[in-house]
Amino acid sequence: MGAGTQGQASKRPNGARETEILGLLQQAEDALTPGEVAERLGGELTYSSVVTILTRMHTKGLLDRAPRGRAYAYTPVTDDAGFAARRMRTVLDERPDREAVLARFADTLSDADADVLRQLLGPEPGTGR
Repeated sequence: MGAGTQGQASKRPNGARETEILGLLQQAEDALTPGEVAERLGGELTYSSVVTILTRMHTKGLLDRAPRGRAYAYTPVTDDAGFAARRMRTVLDERPDREAVLARFADTLSDADADVLRQLLGPEPGTGR
């Protein structure tokens, strides 16, 4: 009956599994091998399914990997805020009119968020502000 349970659990969309595994890796103190990931998932996925997902995530540039014994050990390339920034950049890069997208984005910012963004961008050239 365990195989049926695994089959049901693996029906989740790939993006949801990747998000779950990414969270696991971000919480880990060290890099994890596929076996360690599978164990922390509580046996929801087979070892080979975990290897497939980790390999796909590595190919997408989400994970770094280094050899550990006969397997690779995986770590995220950045933290949660870094991944959110990458998603925002991807959306921006996919649009032909970057200025319009940025203008619409800026229009939706709260005053506090706009102030943070101004601070991050630094002073305007020649104004000292």
